[in-house]
Amino acid sequence: MMSTESVLESGDQPCIRLEPLKSTHLPGKSTPTGGSCVVFTDSSPKVTANGLHDIEDRILRITGYYGYNPGYSSHRREDGSESHAETPGSETSMESQSFHTCTNTALKVLGGLLMVLCVSSSWVGTTQVVKLTFQSFSCPFFISWFSSNWNILIFPIYYSGHVVTTREKQTPIQKFRECSKLFGEDGMTLKLFVKRTAPFSILWTLTNYLYLLALKKLTATDVSALYCCHKAFVFLLSWIVLKDRFMGVRIVAAIMAITGIVMMAYADGFHGDSFVGVALAVGSASTSALYKVLFKMFLGSANLGEVAHFLSTMGFFNLIFISCVPLILYFTRVEHWGSLSSLPWGYMCGLAGLWLVFNILVHVGVVLTYPILISIGTLLSVPGNAAVDLLKHEVIFSVVRLAATCIICLGFLLMLLPEEWDSVTLRFLATIADKKSEDHGEELTDSSTHTRSRSRANGTVSIPLA
Repeated sequence: MMSTESVLESGDQPCIRLEPLKSTHLPGKSTPTGGSCVVFTDSSPKVTANGLHDIEDRILRITGYYGYNPGYSSHRREDGSESHAETPGSETSMESQSFHTCTNTALKVLGGLLMVLCVSSSWVGTTQVVKLTFQSFSCPFFISWFSSNWNILIFPIYYSGHVVTTREKQTPIQKFRECSKLFGEDGMTLKLFVKRTAPFSILWTLTNYLYLLALKKLTATDVSALYCCHKAFVFLLSWIVLKDRFMGVRIVAAIMAITGIVMMAYADGFHGDSFVGVALAVGSASTSALYKVLFKMFLGSANLGEVAHFLSTMGFFNLIFISCVPLILYFTRVEHWGSLSSLPWGYMCGLAGLWLVFNILVHVGVVLTYPILISIGTLLSVPGNAAVDLLKHEVIFSVVRLAATCIICLGFLLMLLPEEWDSVTLRFLATIADKKSEDHGEELTDSSTHTRSRSRANGTVSIPLA
């Protein structure tokens, strides 16, 4: 490097150039030949790694170095390359873990979709078989009692699945006693059996009985749509009794459900079988909501085995204590049937089996997949019953009934929104807005870089003042 005095003595035409810092790594900038030049070097102290590297960024910004973007100095590029360096083993483990997580999620979603189809099909089948049974045997309470007795089979089915899927082998008595802790530390006693089981069994029987009575007055589509209102009733009862979180969107959904009920009752006028059928269906939805709220209050922390134990216990209670009700109805000729051989056992067993499958899928599906999918399966029974009524029974739906059904279904969907749906939506919108702003900033940077490149190609360089 030459001094100023030696340049004056050489006689060559001097030139002045700025030499970039060594740390900037500017390739392709060779020193011109055929003349001497004076080099003004930067004698300022080197910026430490913890600094902001303002000098280097400023020089790169002034010289317009080959598509330079602000904030991307060599130090930051080196730091970024070092921070992203990973060992092959850790990268492989992360990829395998990500693949395993994606596989589990995909299997759970596929299982959930299959569960939705099974829940919807079983509920549609139950409703349609009830309509077929009423053609030859019109005794709704006896049908409800007979179907509820099949709940006794739920715990044996659960125990069979437990034996197949787990290595820990327990006898049926041991597993039964383990699941009996739902009633207390001392297990199930006769007093606790009656005290805990009686209210739930009564509500269960009322729900089924009112649902069957409504099917005698209305079409399967109308009854299944009105039954979906139980979701709104569950929210209202949980808000009042359990002090659950208040949500405005669910209040709107409850109002929509009530509006659909009023429109359904008004479809044929506030008289006759239509109004009575709507009242019975709404009563079934109300008792179902009360059952679920009480179950959540007293047995909310129960696992799958305890739920299976409890449902089988309700089946025993139904068989022992409620068997007197069909006999009373028979002798009072409210529900009179002929000989046992004349009963449509095929329809009744098919109905009880479908009802049992539906109850098992609802309680098992909540554990195996997402609970929201079970609710969607119940909702899909409405269009399923509508398709059967339209194609097989040639039912003609009025505009008012269709509008009421759509309003109830829309309110049901609003009920499925999670509690944090508003904050999640706001975060999602904020993420989209940030991404758009980043894309806009990148477009502006690219356009300014392209402008500087064209300026250098034309031989003009603009150096802004400090």
